[in-house]
Amino acid sequence: MDTNTNLEKSITDAINAIRPALQNDGGDIEFIKYDSESKNVHVKLKGACAGCPMSQLTLTNGVQRYIRETVDNEITVINDDQISSYF
Repeated sequence: MDTNTNLEKSITDAINAIRPALQNDGGDIEFIKYDSESKNVHVKLKGACAGCPMSQLTLTNGVQRYIRETVDNEITVINDDQISSYF
């Protein structure tokens, strides 16, 4: 396994570790991809999280914070669903 594959596995493991908290509130999160150049993790919030006005806070204070603590402190988490809604 190369370093990027190991890092991607660590990211998906971290996301899977916090998924139950989102699922308890009727939402969910799906890993889309990891861009090693920009250190961006692309995800899609689903269920109740998709339309929740607090979703950005969930991403930064919950998901991103946890991934930075457990994987790499320079990673940024991006909700691809929000990006596509702007175009």
